[in-house]
Parts: sequence; structure tokens; C-alpha cells
Amino acid sequence: MDMDSVDYSFTRHASAHDVAAAINRDCECRSLDPERLRRQLEAEPSLLGLAAEIGRSRPHLFSATAVFIAPETLLVMADIIAAVESVLALPAYQAIALDRAPPIARIDLGPKSVFMGFDFHLGEAGPQLIEVNTNAGGAMLNGALARAQKACCEQIQPFLRPTAALDALDRHWLDDFLAEWALQGRSGRPARVAIVDEHPTAQYLYPEFLLFRHLFRSAGIDAVICDPAELTFDSGRLVHAGAPIDLVYSRLTDFYLQAPALAPLRAAYEAGAVVLTPHPRAHALLADKRNLTLLSDAAQLAGLGVAPSHIERLRAGVPRTVAVTPERAEALWAARRGLFFKPFAGFGSRATYRGDKLTQRVWQEILAGGYVAQSLALPSERRVAIDGQSSDLKLDVRVYAYAGSIRLVAARLYKGQTTNFRTPGGGFAPVFVTRANDLAG
Repeated sequence: MDMDSVDYSFTRHASAHDVAAAINRDCECRSLDPERLRRQLEAEPSLLGLAAEIGRSRPHLFSATAVFIAPETLLVMADIIAAVESVLALPAYQAIALDRAPPIARIDLGPKSVFMGFDFHLGEAGPQLIEVNTNAGGAMLNGALARAQKACCEQIQPFLRPTAALDALDRHWLDDFLAEWALQGRSGRPARVAIVDEHPTAQYLYPEFLLFRHLFRSAGIDAVICDPAELTFDSGRLVHAGAPIDLVYSRLTDFYLQAPALAPLRAAYEAGAVVLTPHPRAHALLADKRNLTLLSDAAQLAGLGVAPSHIERLRAGVPRTVAVTPERAEALWAARRGLFFKPFAGFGSRATYRGDKLTQRVWQEILAGGYVAQSLALPSERRVAIDGQSSDLKLDVRVYAYAGSIRLVAARLYKGQTTNFRTPGGGFAPVFVTRANDLAG
């Protein structure tokens, strides 16, 4: 189906939101240019073959279809992020969040943490912030994906308006790391960076680690990809393969560095001997899902001294969330069909449940502790063509941000209860911004 098939019965009087909704609902255009994507992913000789490897081992990483939003939607998401950042700056909020975190989260060396991910569902009530992640993956992959789009028909061309200056995006990513370096009181540039995760080559987003290594090396900064077990802390320096590491880009999901294998990295961080980003403090202040119970509670926010305008924005944009406790068990079970249950420290949709899918066995596990219940904010949908057949996929929107500033907006298309990379036609998708007068033709 091409743009001529989109129902524009409202045409001249359409809002930008109407335009975006109509394209997402009716247009099955495939804007991904595979050859452009290959060139984006294989920017240096060491990356040759990366696109083919992704296609073989990760066939549903990238969707061929783009997602469209209105500029007003983008503005509301930016306002919600700004409101969250305003709460984050309050000592009273920090005290609440840090009180329930391990002592390592109280260390404040200055950095803000790169690649904060604000995840939204887009519904009739406007953007709903469903969670925040501290080491949100996919930013560089989505940058490459956004630069690999083309108009598949003449009618779609005016709508391919990206959410970032794509030619400057890599420079912004690098600048964010250098800002972290400076915020910890360092001068000049780091000489050597480590991109760290457990068993990195086995990670689903390992191709992105290669892109980050290229980003640093192309700027004259040595970079390695390693498992934390390869690091040592010796004579006040974090060391890998006999050479010191100045900055660690952490892709670890042990957010408080508690595993024994992370002891050298933890010791270096506690000593201020390395710049670590993202870091435990950022996770405690933003990504622990218990924070959503406060961010969605207007009375508590007012008690903390949050500005009324920010309270209103958060009240409208963060689904009401409460901790699951024995005292609430009966009421939450009765209301479960309108709730989504998430673990405090979960990531990647692990162990999350829609209330209408709950069994008694799972409910007992939830009651054992460590969960929040969030009012259900249904995702919107994007129509795609799969093997010649139309299919409506759910979508969520991820905003990559640094220190409250939006760097890029991307989407994930999927079927099922939660996001995944197992859906034909699904995966990461670029997000473009529409305008109402794009239809004026």
C-alpha cells in the first residue's frame, strides 16, 4: 500500500497528530535502503561484513518501516523529560531515591550518565512515560538506521523529517562522553576507553559495541571492548591488557557493580580512578522503577516543592504507579486488568506482566516482593507489510537523552506483551516528524 491509499478524508483541516496517525495506521511504505544501511554500518575496513552478520544472526533487529509523530508529541515528550530532570535535582527527592539504594549509589563524581533512555507509549492521552533506563541500548544503531532511509514514493518525501541533525549525531555522542570526562574534573581527553559488558560478543547488541569502538578510534581515542573480568585495579589505575583505562562506557546490567567479577571496576570507581558512565547513582535516581511511584504522585511532588507546571506535566504524562505490598494485594488483584506489573530493578522487559495475563502462580511471585503496579498505558500501532500481508504491530518510542537534552528519538515495533526483537517486520524503526501543512501540496 502506498501513500495514495492513506485515508485523508480530513485532509485540509488535519492536525499534525492526525497526519502522523493516518500514516502509521494506513501506509505500509518501506523506507529502509539496505545498501545505505550497509554503508552506514561498515564505515571502516574492520566493520566489513557487519550488515550481513546482523541480517544472518539478528534478522529482526531493524524494521524496514518508519514511524511518524507530530511535532507537538515531540514537544510534550521533551517537557516530560524536563519535568523529570527538575525533580531529579531536588535534594529531598535524591534522599528518597538514594535511601533505598546500595551505598555505592551515593557516590557523586560529577558525570550525568550518557544514553539515558526515556520510553514512551503514544495513546489518546498523549505520550506516557512508562519507564526510564540508564544504559539504553540502540542509539548508534538507530542513528545508522535513520541515515539509511529513502522515500519509497514521491508522496512520502515531505514526511521524512528526522528528530535530530543526523550528520552531527556522531559528534554529539562523542561530545557527551567528553562532557562526562570534564564533569569529573579531567582535562584534555581520555586516552583509552573500555566498552564493558559481560561476555560482550554474546550480547544481542554487540554490533553496536563495534560502532562505539569505531566512534572513539575515529576521534583519536583508543578503545577496547571487554568483559569486566579482563580488568584489574593496580596501583590506583584501572588496567586492561597491561594498559590503563581512563573512561568506561558501561553496558552492564549489574547496575550497582555487585558481582565479584566487577570488583576491580567497582574499586576503581569508588576511588575516583576512572570515569564511569552510566553509573550507579544515575540508576538509583532514575531507573529504579520505584521512582515512578513518586513521579506519578502529585501530592508527594507538591510536598517536595516541585513547581506546579511540572507536577501537571508529570500527572498527565506518567501513568500512576504504586509499590506492590501485602496491604494492597486485594485491591491490586481486583484491578489487575488495568495494570502492568514490573520489577523494581528490571530491564529489557524481563519478568514484566500485563495484569490481564496473570496466573495465580505468577501473582504469588509478584506478592513476594520487588514489584510495582503501573496503570496500563496501551501502546499505539504501526501497520507494516510482511510477506505481502498487512499486520499491525505495537510500538513504543525511546528518547535518547543526555542531561535532559534529546539526542535522538527511535521506535521499537513488536508483537506480544513487551518489546522484543523476534517479530517479523519489527525491530528498531526510525521516527520522523510530520507537519499539518505537509498535506497542503
